[in-house]
Amino acid sequence: MAASGDPKAFLGKGWAFPVVPVGGRIRYVAYEEDIEQAIQLILLTARNERVMLQPFGAGARDHVFEPNSPASHRTIEREVRAALVDWEPRIAVERVDVTADEADPNVLLIHLDYRVLATNTFYNRVFPFYLVEARG
Repeated sequence: MAASGDPKAFLGKGWAFPVVPVGGRIRYVAYEEDIEQAIQLILLTARNERVMLQPFGAGARDHVFEPNSPASHRTIEREVRAALVDWEPRIAVERVDVTADEADPNVLLIHLDYRVLATNTFYNRVFPFYLVEARG
């Protein structure tokens, strides 16, 4: 048990993503929600986007405008897995699978199965990724 008396304190707390003040205050998230938002941040961050931490991120945006093909899917799977292993030490990545969205050919679905190491709790999430940026 953590010194604070909170048995999950070791999972961490942090600013909510995206960072938007609510009622004049920064919103915080904790534990499993903090991990989920960290994963989303890794997936959405392009490599070299952060000046002080250039290798950070999955680099998925590098694949915008690429064909929605099995070859592209496998490349994104490898890059997402590597980024999560490198940047989110609180989880064990069980599976990364990228598939085309049947309803929209411009969307890939990144299926992610992971286990929170400290609690041995299993999660699965699906993150949409747009191959073509939205048009205004």
